[in-house]
Amino acid sequence: MSPASAPEADASHCLEPRWVLPMDPGSAVLEGHAVVLVGPRIAAVLPRAEARARFPGAARVSLPSHAVLPGLINLHTHAAMALLRGMADDLPLATWLADHIWPAEGRLMSDAFVHDGTLLAAAEMLRGGVTCFHDMYFFPDAAARAARTAGIRAVLGLVVLEFPTPYASDAAAYLARGREVQAALADDPLIATAVAPHAPYTVGDGSFRAACELADAHGLPLHVHLHETEREIQDSLDAHGRRPLARLDALGAVGPRLIAAHGVHLTDAEMDLLAERGAHVAHCPAANLKLASGLAPVAALRARGVNVGIGTDGAASNNRLDMLSELRLTALLAKGVAGRADALPAHEVLAMATCDAARALGLGSRIGALRAGLDADVIAVDLGASELQPCYDPVSHLVYAAGREHVTHVWVRGRPVVAGGRLQTIDPGDLTERAETWRRRVRP
Repeated sequence: MSPASAPEADASHCLEPRWVLPMDPGSAVLEGHAVVLVGPRIAAVLPRAEARARFPGAARVSLPSHAVLPGLINLHTHAAMALLRGMADDLPLATWLADHIWPAEGRLMSDAFVHDGTLLAAAEMLRGGVTCFHDMYFFPDAAARAARTAGIRAVLGLVVLEFPTPYASDAAAYLARGREVQAALADDPLIATAVAPHAPYTVGDGSFRAACELADAHGLPLHVHLHETEREIQDSLDAHGRRPLARLDALGAVGPRLIAAHGVHLTDAEMDLLAERGAHVAHCPAANLKLASGLAPVAALRARGVNVGIGTDGAASNNRLDMLSELRLTALLAKGVAGRADALPAHEVLAMATCDAARALGLGSRIGALRAGLDADVIAVDLGASELQPCYDPVSHLVYAAGREHVTHVWVRGRPVVAGGRLQTIDPGDLTERAETWRRRVRP
């Protein structure tokens, strides 16, 4: 037997679904194939008979009515705000923030609040097929502990603001704490960091420059709320004489590192600038609707070559961390805004939540596709339920028909964190108790 055909040892799992969706650019849906996970990585994607021959020691996972695909990536959220879900609904963004959210955070914000809120959010996201989330919140070291416990991948924003919170006193203090967290997490295989100046209306020019320097020094994404509301733009014109994107461009913040959260109100020239600079947009359709922020020009952005991913925003403004529902909303809204039924077809939307989001985070060489050598962030979605019949195209079903209740298995770096629809790393009863404790503190 030649070395090339010799059986390979130490395989962990051989996933045998009905469909494999590699999500590599140009890849097709595969039938009769298997995905082999060895330790934390994908060892192979190949025909089922060949997989069984090459990896005879693998534990076979039969998924006869399932689609297997890369884990979904939530490109913009505030995980710990799961503890504020439903606290102040049906209000404009400025009122919601200034009169309700910021005062509550001022009273409650702590290491423990962020840990418990992030753990609650991680459980919800994992059960919905999310294997990685891009966060923007305080106490990122506490969020990192929660993410490790849950077994979910995270890119944690190192928040920068001008005003004091229980986390830091001023922009310099936020940046100092951020540098400490970045250094502590630099070699973590599951947790990465981004620099997260909150928004143009909460961060001054000098602080933006310092945030850009920190991002450039360590090769980190720059995560910013940008052009979310019309009021934000008018306030910028009043205060600075220019729109927020123009101001950030003058500060050197608009480039391949920038992930602009929301990007709702953009002119043609601004979309062209984002494309020219290689910037990314995190589209949050449900939160944009709930806060009446507007309808983002997603199809127009993508037509210009802007890389757009999808996020849920926080559970306080959504109120779900449900990426599969965001996929459907993304596709439907894009068609309505563009006035074309062929705008943003299902395969593009699924790419936005997998390979495109990974590219935005600078993680395209590690996650976002099913390919040998990448980290084994993989999910299985059961398309066999009667409400999903018949199935002509699994990609269409994932975007338009399936829900998070159909997610049955989740692996992150090869570790099974959801099996048979049940969390393997977190006790739901403990989560409920923690959430109730915080509810009593939010609304005594």
